[in-house]
Amino acid sequence: MATGQRKRGFIPLTLLFSAFLVFLYGPTLTIGILSFQGPDGGLTFPMNGVSIHWFKALFEEQRVGDFGGSLGRSLLLGLSVTMLNTVFALLAALGYRRAFKGANLIFYLSLISLILPSILISLGIGIMFDRLGLSPHWYTSAFGAHMTWTLPFGLLIMFAVFNRFDKAYEAAAADMGATNWQTFKYVVLPLVLPGLIGVSLFSFTLSFDEFSRTIMTSGTFNTLPLEIFGMTTNVTTPVLYALGTFTTALSFLAILTSLLLIAANRHRQSRRADTP
Repeated sequence: MATGQRKRGFIPLTLLFSAFLVFLYGPTLTIGILSFQGPDGGLTFPMNGVSIHWFKALFEEQRVGDFGGSLGRSLLLGLSVTMLNTVFALLAALGYRRAFKGANLIFYLSLISLILPSILISLGIGIMFDRLGLSPHWYTSAFGAHMTWTLPFGLLIMFAVFNRFDKAYEAAAADMGATNWQTFKYVVLPLVLPGLIGVSLFSFTLSFDEFSRTIMTSGTFNTLPLEIFGMTTNVTTPVLYALGTFTTALSFLAILTSLLLIAANRHRQSRRADTP
């Protein structure tokens, strides 16, 4: 068979994959287009002018909803969860490099929250705070609820990273007289850094978009997903589309930042390897 000849099924599979991409990204692209409606535009096609009017309206006082406040709360919550989850995942992965009693029990207990329905975890945390006489807030109860969601993913990622880690690098560093801290700082950490960046990205996106575990734990102040849900029942202007486009752009920015950090880490490692 000629090298350039296509295999049987190439065209049907290509069409199927194209249809999948349209189904996956079509709604997001449609929302992005409609968010650039003119001041008199509506929620459907055809568009009535083209402008960034509705993006400006996001940062103005809204009759319904608090976009600025909810965005700030979601960003702070997501960044806090990201930092703590990344540290916990790294420390747990380092701890599991040596066998200890109860390791399997602790591991499976940490994964239970992935099996339980999110709404039940949110309800349970809300009831616990109520019984303790504490008021739920986005920075206390919601923070804990988000950790139950992000930490298992962080653990699984770091366990996979260290499962492929070659301990010969640490042995070589020890043979050259490096202390445990120097080995961790100059050998282990740079090698697992891409995995840590992946954990950070996963943690932020999971927390930033989380709805079910937040609905009964955020208290009187909404996070962005809760605010968007509330706006869908009240807002009838393209400002809702502008909000979706803006948050999607934030997600892509987080991904781009992570890729740049990974590329910078690889470049730094290659420079060190080339240095005599």
